[in-house]
Amino acid sequence: MFSVLYSKWVNSWRDLPKIYNQWCSVLRWEKETRPFLRSREFLWQEGHTVHASEEEARQLTLKILDIYGEIIEELLAVPVIKGIKTEKEKFAGAVNTYTVETLMHDGKALQAGTSHYFGQNFSIPFNIKFQNKEGKEEYAYQTSWGISTRLIGAVIMAHGDNRGLKLPPKVAPIQAVIVPVASHKEGVIEKAEELYKNLSKEYRIKLDLRDNCTPGYKFNDWEMRGVPVRIEIGPRDIEQGVCTVVRRDTVGADAVGACALTCPTKIIVKLEDINQELGVILEQIQTDMFESAKKTREEKTTIAADMDEFIKNINENQGFIKAMWCGSQACEDKIKEETGAHARCIPFTEETVSDKCVCCGKDAKHFVIWGRQY
Repeated sequence: MFSVLYSKWVNSWRDLPKIYNQWCSVLRWEKETRPFLRSREFLWQEGHTVHASEEEARQLTLKILDIYGEIIEELLAVPVIKGIKTEKEKFAGAVNTYTVETLMHDGKALQAGTSHYFGQNFSIPFNIKFQNKEGKEEYAYQTSWGISTRLIGAVIMAHGDNRGLKLPPKVAPIQAVIVPVASHKEGVIEKAEELYKNLSKEYRIKLDLRDNCTPGYKFNDWEMRGVPVRIEIGPRDIEQGVCTVVRRDTVGADAVGACALTCPTKIIVKLEDINQELGVILEQIQTDMFESAKKTREEKTTIAADMDEFIKNINENQGFIKAMWCGSQACEDKIKEETGAHARCIPFTEETVSDKCVCCGKDAKHFVIWGRQY
């Protein structure tokens, strides 16, 4: 649709660039649906652009990829690997497809976003021409890019544990919940309401005044919902002028990574300092969740020099596999057939783990990240 319209809208270099962004629902066929990841209908953000030069189009393609990477790492606390897709894995019709790849807690890969450079592959058949500054007619250059609600699935699977969700503070709808303890005693509800009024000026806060369930039930309920911080306040806390801040990311035996051993789950904070301290705690949680996900990725990333090692590694420690590739689609197909692993990307930062292709043993051309995918 866009290409048909571009052929009508674009006439001169003065009309360019054309940059369009939209959020829309997409309905498509999926052999096997998965919540958030491969549903038949999903919401996504997509961009489409038209440019007067290849250089400008390529620059935007990579700029958008960087933006996606920043969103996923800075907001969702999920580390990414940026790179280019192989010819087999790239978007149909693209000259190049660039990707941000993530690894879930179970060792399966998730393509979190893509940015495509189309060149003139669509402008020629759809007759998208313009008159350049020299007065000559030429075909335009195009890009397209997108992310979708599968990022919600990425947050769930990269951070969640057996207790439920675990949400990064920067994107959590509720950053902290206040739970009064022994709320039937005089002054507890009033102090909790005062604390709520104070904190809600700076943070996304929920005050749980439900009277039909116990504090313990509330604790478990909010942990399951993934709220980053729980603030407990009771008669003894009020008497001492403090409250108890409980971190969701380190609570219980299911906390993983180095953070589980070094980060306190419960923190006693003076009521007079809670505004500032809560911000510090939330920022630390955001950082620690990213580092925990990164540590998981590192633990589930192995190196393979030949197919025996590749098969052994992916079956015993499912995750990313670093291996060299000769560039042949036959080898790419064989790896997928024997292991179920796809070429996730050729990273921008390439390494040399061998000088031979992991599949055929011929001279290697590329360093590739491989992995089973959702």
